[in-house]
Amino acid sequence: MNINALPRLDISTNTTGCCPRFHPEGWENTRISFRDKPFLRAMTRSVLHVPLNMGAVFERVMAKINAAGAADPENLIVLSRELSPWSAEHLFAIHAPVDGEEVTALSGDFVTRVFEGPFSDARKWHTELREMSRAADKPDGRSYFYYTTCPKCAKAYGENYVVGFAEV
Repeated sequence: MNINALPRLDISTNTTGCCPRFHPEGWENTRISFRDKPFLRAMTRSVLHVPLNMGAVFERVMAKINAAGAADPENLIVLSRELSPWSAEHLFAIHAPVDGEEVTALSGDFVTRVFEGPFSDARKWHTELREMSRAADKPDGRSYFYYTTCPKCAKAYGENYVVGFAEV
């Protein structure tokens, strides 16, 4: 098992000019171990789990990451988790510091699960991730989602893949 390594992201198919098409091969039931993996941490506001400022926050953060040369296109993922019905945190994988942004480190062992479907299924997906953590004797394990495409690109591709990370 490689520490801080992710399955390969194939970014070669990008017909939208925005998000590349996600290829789920290699992401299902994969064990990923993070040890002090650097991430830029950003927060978004929500109303009853519906994001309000996600687009603006992601645009600002990605511009800063790109300007700092901190992005690795084949390993750049964003792990998201809701902290309450009113807020969510987003961890952007980076490999260099980004001025003016909060940088944090993530450590833990995770197992992935690939989901496909509408965002309205997220509650079901979260329950499944919690069960995976409980089954691994980690009842308080963290759950993250990697939304592989934005809503517009998911519609264009006809697929909405989301990768769940369950701490085990």
